[in-house]
Amino acid sequence: MNSGNPKLWRADAFAGAADWFHKRAAIMATSRRANRFAQFGAGSVMCHPWAALYGEHAIRVGEDCLIGPYCSLSAGMGPDQELVSDEILVIGDRCLIGRNSSLVAHLSVVIGADVFFGPNVYVTDQNHAVDDLTAPIGRQALPESPVEIGDGSWIGTNAVVLPGVTIGRHVAVGAGSVVTTDLPDYSVAVGSPARVVRTANNAGTTYNPT
Repeated sequence: MNSGNPKLWRADAFAGAADWFHKRAAIMATSRRANRFAQFGAGSVMCHPWAALYGEHAIRVGEDCLIGPYCSLSAGMGPDQELVSDEILVIGDRCLIGRNSSLVAHLSVVIGADVFFGPNVYVTDQNHAVDDLTAPIGRQALPESPVEIGDGSWIGTNAVVLPGVTIGRHVAVGAGSVVTTDLPDYSVAVGSPARVVRTANNAGTTYNPT
C-alpha cells in the first residue's frame, strides 16, 4: 500500500476494487447467472468481463473448466433467437478457453474433455455464401454444419475452426491456422488452410505424412 502518496493510494484502491468486482462478477456453478445455462459444471469459472453471452439455455459447460476474460459464448446470434435444441454449444470437462476466444454455434459445436484453447481462437458452425452478387455477403448464410473437437486437443492462438470440421483426439493445431477440413487423431496441423504435418498411431509411433 502506498500510504505516503495519495495518488498512488487511490490507484491501489481502484485496482483492488476492480479485482474484487471481477472476481465476484465471474460466473461459477454457485452463481445465480449459472442457472441460465443448460449446464454449468462444478468447479468451472467464466471470467469477467465476457464479450458476448447469448443463448445460455442451450450451452452446456462441463466441470472444472476455465473460460478466460473477454470470451464470447453464443448459441444463436442474439438473446431472443429460437434455437433448435438445448445442446447447441457443449464444452466438456476440464477445458481451458483462452481470453478473447469466440465460440459461435447455431446448430452444434461440441468441444471434448481436456481441450485447451490459446487466446483469440474462433470456432463457428456457420459461414456465408458469395454466389448472389446482388446481396451483401453478410446476408447470404450457408446451412449450418456441425463442428466437433476431440478430447485432449490443443488449439493454438489465433486459430480459426470453420463449419463442418471434425478435429480428432489429441490433435495440436498451430497458432494462426485455419482449419477447413477434418484432422485425424494424434496429429499436428499448421497453416492456412491447415494441413497435417505429423501423425502418431495409438502405439505412440510418429511419422510425417507424405
